[in-house]
Amino acid sequence: MDNCLFCKIAAKQIPAAVVYEDDELMAFKDINPAAPVHLLVIPKKHISTLSDAQPEDTTILGKMLALAPKLAEEHGVSVVHAEGGPTRGYKTLINSGPDGGQVIYHLHMHIYGGPRPWKGMH
Repeated sequence: MDNCLFCKIAAKQIPAAVVYEDDELMAFKDINPAAPVHLLVIPKKHISTLSDAQPEDTTILGKMLALAPKLAEEHGVSVVHAEGGPTRGYKTLINSGPDGGQVIYHLHMHIYGGPRPWKGMH
């Protein structure tokens, strides 16, 4: 998509603080973070919303979710299992459509972490 912000970031036409990249995915720091750790994971392929994903996109969706714990660990917010139960942790979120809070119409997954509370997030 010619005017898609995230397509331009994936094509490296717009700079971003990239923390992960492979042939299919890119992850970068959100420019307006809502938590101490706030990353975005996008497929390089343009998919407007989660509802627009096709059966052939199942693998990329799985890769997005599988990347979340790796990035959480690298950024110090992974779940740590301790004697009294798990500590720390992170949140993943995909907004879909206007009522779902989606602002940029390129599928993206937020990864939030760090000490709470975060700007009104539950």
